[in-house]
Amino acid sequence: MKYAFFPGCVSRGGCPELYPASKLICQRMGIELQEMPGASCTGAGVLQEKNQLLGDTLNARTFAMAERLGFPIMTICSTCQGVMSQANHRMKGDPAYLAEVNSYLAEEGLEYHGTAEPKHLLWILIEDYGLDKLLQLVTRPLAELRVAPFYGCYIVRPTEALDIAEHPERQTSLETLIQTLGATVVDFPGKTRCCGFPILTINETNSVAMVAKHTSEVKDLGADAMVTPCPLCHLNLDGYQPKASAQAQRPINMPILHLPQLIGLAMGISPRELGLQRHIVATKPLLMKLGASG
Repeated sequence: MKYAFFPGCVSRGGCPELYPASKLICQRMGIELQEMPGASCTGAGVLQEKNQLLGDTLNARTFAMAERLGFPIMTICSTCQGVMSQANHRMKGDPAYLAEVNSYLAEEGLEYHGTAEPKHLLWILIEDYGLDKLLQLVTRPLAELRVAPFYGCYIVRPTEALDIAEHPERQTSLETLIQTLGATVVDFPGKTRCCGFPILTINETNSVAMVAKHTSEVKDLGADAMVTPCPLCHLNLDGYQPKASAQAQRPINMPILHLPQLIGLAMGISPRELGLQRHIVATKPLLMKLGASG
């Protein structure tokens, strides 16, 4: 299996542990990743609010690069997935708009033909790779752990752009994966709500309150950790959890794992290789419970 790899910005910036963890588990699974040097940011939805054409053109440029390689696109960021899917949906549904976008790409000798299929690693594991094959690579089942899923916003809506009707399993993909790895799912209503990151710079108090609500809720339900397929959610839920704890006036200490880190632990990859020592909220209690503190 080969994919044009689109890691996004945050996996090498704010969450640099995500990029190597993703490559490690893909190597274990035999998934070949072809990177696209020069591919740009998706715009994260923020750029699109100001200039949709510019944002969509940037994404079409990445799609055109993938088309040249002849591989489908793998992303490891829910925000990237959502923004790319929405851009793709707009362009595929409007040939005149796609032609306008391509008029700008022509300056670089690129053209998007509308065949790209950006796909998050989470979906690839379930729809393309197969959970039966993944289970064969599990050497350290996570039976001791209770894990709460946190989808965030961009990988669950808008449903039309994300092809949810054609792939209803995507709505429960995190729970399915957690169970496949041997852990117990800790379900909670906030799993598909916003983490607060989009409003962090304009209303930090409310953003941090959202972090406190989500992490406190799963703690009270007995979760050992929360897992997310979105590095922006990770930045907020992990990085701002100390502020959230202080604001809520209660201890929380809820480890937030990237999706590839949870998978990597089940594969027996060392916590250090997965970058778990880089987190703001200590992961040591979680690893001790798992027996993987080394």
